[in-house]
Amino acid sequence: MNHDACIEALNDLIKINNDRIEGYKKAIDELQDDEHFDLKTVFSSMVTESQEYKNALQQKVHEYGGSTEEGTTTAGKIYRVWMDVRSALAVNDRASVLSNCEAGEDAAQKAYKTAIEDEDVMEETKVLLRGQKQGLKTSHDKIKALRDKAKA
Repeated sequence: MNHDACIEALNDLIKINNDRIEGYKKAIDELQDDEHFDLKTVFSSMVTESQEYKNALQQKVHEYGGSTEEGTTTAGKIYRVWMDVRSALAVNDRASVLSNCEAGEDAAQKAYKTAIEDEDVMEETKVLLRGQKQGLKTSHDKIKALRDKAKA
């Protein structure tokens, strides 16, 4: 059986998770004052979540006989979203930071949806992806609720 399509989809999602890890790490580094301590905790949990997802995706790529890609989607939208997070942090605007994080989470949801809908991706892989997508949806909703609270 040819697993190339699965490997390609998994590698794309590995890069998405790398974007997410880098984005939240940058956000944590930029949040200097203690008034945002709660966000550092939330963002740290998002980093851990994406590291776990990335590890599971890499394991699946190896099972299929492929090699995993490193790096981020530098040319893609998600990287630009995280750069927006950084610039929002520069002005220390909590609502803007969270809005940009939510946009990053939206992009991750879209990437997972695309992979799950890909007819060349095997069902056993889709089971893994659906579980991760649901976890990311929970994280998205947490970011959205924090954003809504910050705007209020």
